[in-house]
Amino acid sequence: MSTEEKKGKKEVIREKMIERQSEAKVVRKIVLIVAIILLISAVAVIGGGYFYINSALKPVDPESDRQKKVEIPIGSSVTGIANILEENGIIKDARVFKYYVKFKNEAGFMAGEYKLKPSMTMPEILDSLKTGKVMEELAFKITIPEGKQLEQIAGIIGEKVDQKPEDVFKKLNDKAFVESLMAEYPNLLTEEILAENVKYPLEGYLFPATYPFYKEDPTLEEVVKVMLDKTQSVINEYRGDMEQQEFTPHKLLTMASLIEEEATEKVDRDQIASVFYNRIETGMPLQTDPTVLYAQGEHKSRVLYKDLEIDSPYNTYKYPGLTPGPIANAGVSSIEAALLPAKTDYLYFLATSTGDVLFSKTLDEHNQKKSQHITNN
Repeated sequence: MSTEEKKGKKEVIREKMIERQSEAKVVRKIVLIVAIILLISAVAVIGGGYFYINSALKPVDPESDRQKKVEIPIGSSVTGIANILEENGIIKDARVFKYYVKFKNEAGFMAGEYKLKPSMTMPEILDSLKTGKVMEELAFKITIPEGKQLEQIAGIIGEKVDQKPEDVFKKLNDKAFVESLMAEYPNLLTEEILAENVKYPLEGYLFPATYPFYKEDPTLEEVVKVMLDKTQSVINEYRGDMEQQEFTPHKLLTMASLIEEEATEKVDRDQIASVFYNRIETGMPLQTDPTVLYAQGEHKSRVLYKDLEIDSPYNTYKYPGLTPGPIANAGVSSIEAALLPAKTDYLYFLATSTGDVLFSKTLDEHNQKKSQHITNN
């Protein structure tokens, strides 16, 4: 190759290098411009979000003195309350309200009919909902304790609505009445409650709580619906966990009722739940005394050996697995224990006279504790 040819080749390479450098500069400029645009967009989004949330937390109309009647039904979730407030023009954004409530860890909102203004601040709205500053005077309250059975609840309701307990109980078990409720609460009251072996369809479905009433003479149907609203609201909070574990409301409330009836104030319900689940997994019967008493329709402090012979699908000494339905109502702590049991190897537990519950992994260990803590008188 001649000297001139070599020089020509070098010139071509040099020109290509210059061209590539020029292209690289263009690419770098483009990347820089894109980066700047993305940064500006991110700042705009963040800034816009901040200003939007800040605005949403302020009163809808600071100058308004106009009062609005806003009804918060019993059993309303935070989401439900937020939607009601937004629909009535008391807050600007339901989602922002919900996140604000969670951030502030607020709770204890009371049902009722309120007089609220668009000029109210967020703290003023929350204070009103927590203190129950309602329009109407309270007529009476019905308190349903945890662990109560349907027949007992019928007595509590009957006393408040001036009806005979037996009449209330009969109505609660009337098929037409139950089916009318099933039509209104299809996601709560399913066909499972009408299964052949279920003793009382609404057993376990009237949630333990204190219910305020602002009407002197509500019908039994109105009272029951208020309680079912509460049950449905509580159940809805756990729908995600229920779907993961393939729990229906009936199965959840049944297991929760067994836990509720066996629990004492001193015990962690999730450990009792672990015993029940461990027994089911190993094929052992649950052998829980409250189910025997429920089968007998009796309330007594002690189950005798002869009681264990009753032939009933509710007798967990004779029949494995869960009872056909709940044997009482259950509170939130028992419902959560049913969904989130402790991880243990326990197969037995024993309640002592002091309210303590002793857990064991083997029958020998259980019998030893039984001989130490349980008298045969």
